[in-house]
Amino acid sequence: MRPYIIHRRLTCVLQAILAIEIVFAIWEQQWLTAVITLGISGITLGPFFVRKFFRVCIPPEFVLLGITFVFASLFLGEVHGYYSRFWWWDIALHSGSGFGLGIIGFLLVYVLNENENIGVHMNPGFVALFAFLFAVGIGALWEIFEFSMDSLLKTNMQKAMLGDPSGLTDTMWDLIVDTLGALLISVLGYGYIKTAQSESFLERWIHAFISSNPHLFNKSR
Repeated sequence: MRPYIIHRRLTCVLQAILAIEIVFAIWEQQWLTAVITLGISGITLGPFFVRKFFRVCIPPEFVLLGITFVFASLFLGEVHGYYSRFWWWDIALHSGSGFGLGIIGFLLVYVLNENENIGVHMNPGFVALFAFLFAVGIGALWEIFEFSMDSLLKTNMQKAMLGDPSGLTDTMWDLIVDTLGALLISVLGYGYIKTAQSESFLERWIHAFISSNPHLFNKSR
């Protein structure tokens, strides 16, 4: 079975689980859970709208990773309380977010660098630096969002504990693992540009994105 078929089927399974959760939540009159799960389900349709309105095709493996992250962080983490049940859940997800945002940042600047219609030419070091700073910056904005939600709506997104009612420890660990994940992708991305060899998963994913969006890469190689 081809990998992209597996990716798409797994994506459909996750979306089906969300749909079933919505039905059960409505049946049991758990309206808040139903609304949150409906919102999560809507987020998983993001790649469809990106392709329709921006003409950017997101490869199935990217879609699966994105939906898996949303499913694990919002559905399992917030709705089903995995953040409280498993101490490592938040750390693992923030490591993954740094990893994923690093890939997004790398692809953004890589598209600019490789498109002949855009007069931007950057060396590999700057591309890697941009990917790193992009991921860390988005991670910092998310921590600001968590702080705002906790302050205004009295939620516990910062995972305040008895020993740390301010949630500072959780915030700092989130930023640290975000940074480590972004650093890993930046190093791998730098190696890809310098060597142009398909030796790691990142190179394979980059090639998948390029082959899915040839119109974004007009520069002759």
